[in-house]
Amino acid sequence: MPIPFIDLQAQRRRLGEPLEAAILEVVRSGAYIMGPQIAQLEAALAEFGQAPHVLSCGSGTEALVLPLMAWEIGPGDAVFCPSFTFAATAEAMPLVGASPVFVDILPDTYNMDAEHLDAAIEVVKREGKLRPKAVIAVDLFGQPADYPAISEVCRKHGLKLIADSAQGFGCTLDERHPIFWADVATTSFFPAKPLGAYGDGGAVLCKDARLHDLLVSLRVHGQAVKSDLEGRTFEHDPKYLNMRVGMNSRMDTIQAAVLLQKLSIFSDEIAARNRVADRYAQGLSDVVTVPKVIEGGVSVWAQYTIECDDRDGLAAHLKAADIPTAVYYPIPIHKQGVYSGYPVGPGGLPVTQAKAERVISLPMHPYLEPDVQDQIIAAVRAFAGRNA
Repeated sequence: MPIPFIDLQAQRRRLGEPLEAAILEVVRSGAYIMGPQIAQLEAALAEFGQAPHVLSCGSGTEALVLPLMAWEIGPGDAVFCPSFTFAATAEAMPLVGASPVFVDILPDTYNMDAEHLDAAIEVVKREGKLRPKAVIAVDLFGQPADYPAISEVCRKHGLKLIADSAQGFGCTLDERHPIFWADVATTSFFPAKPLGAYGDGGAVLCKDARLHDLLVSLRVHGQAVKSDLEGRTFEHDPKYLNMRVGMNSRMDTIQAAVLLQKLSIFSDEIAARNRVADRYAQGLSDVVTVPKVIEGGVSVWAQYTIECDDRDGLAAHLKAADIPTAVYYPIPIHKQGVYSGYPVGPGGLPVTQAKAERVISLPMHPYLEPDVQDQIIAAVRAFAGRNA
């Protein structure tokens, strides 16, 4: 039987009847959009993620777009982000009319290089064509970016900081979640994420009450919120008093019900993912380049990504053994046609381009049994030995 890349069914079996009952409760209630489970989920995510405010939304992409809208970032503004990430990170800027500026990554963690970020901001300032407004750092493959260094650069230049934790919700640095340093942290609940729903969904974590108020409004077509109604009377549903241009980004109640069940075991799953990662490192570190986690960091291991000189050969070798692999971001965003006209930091992105040709991800999930993992490790080692 082929080995699954991510075994969502093992998790479903563990959650069992309470998960099915939670879904059925929503079906029977008829509150399919913004039902009571939405507020329950937002409160649970706030507690888990160490954030004063959480807003659920329709997707991880919309979670990135909403704060840009709230900050009125648009044409002529620059938002700095890595190119070695999924397109959604960079997509958020053109969706509000702003320009992404691509920054290189560190060679060991694959996350944003704070020194190159600083240099890129300085260049944009000198050129004067764009106004630097914000930075989107990415918690790639599940581990936190270097937020102390990145947030220092943001403070130096007066920029907002978004932690894109689409792959990394639950990761910590010195026991703190990314929101400790960032103005906003966002995540995705796409089913394959470490904390995934049974459909699409996302969330925005923030510290500022007024920002959260604006996000609530923008999520539902710019509806009036409490601060908009101060000193005026409106006796109708606030969604019919539209104070700003927003969008439709409401989460389905069923997804909230699923996520509440999954959140109850999430800490245990993070620990299990780290045990799997440690086992990979012990079995492979002498034959391939294995991932390095930032000092003081805890990864949620959305992927386990190694480097190999002959990546395509390894992928073919593992496929023949019924072992799935994935190659994330083989074409960096700045090299893709629709994004190729946007600026990159000074000196280009040599680390990004080099890593895009070498990385390959192995099966990773909390339910990867040791005997199955041993098969994967043995197959990788056999290929490495054959090509030594």
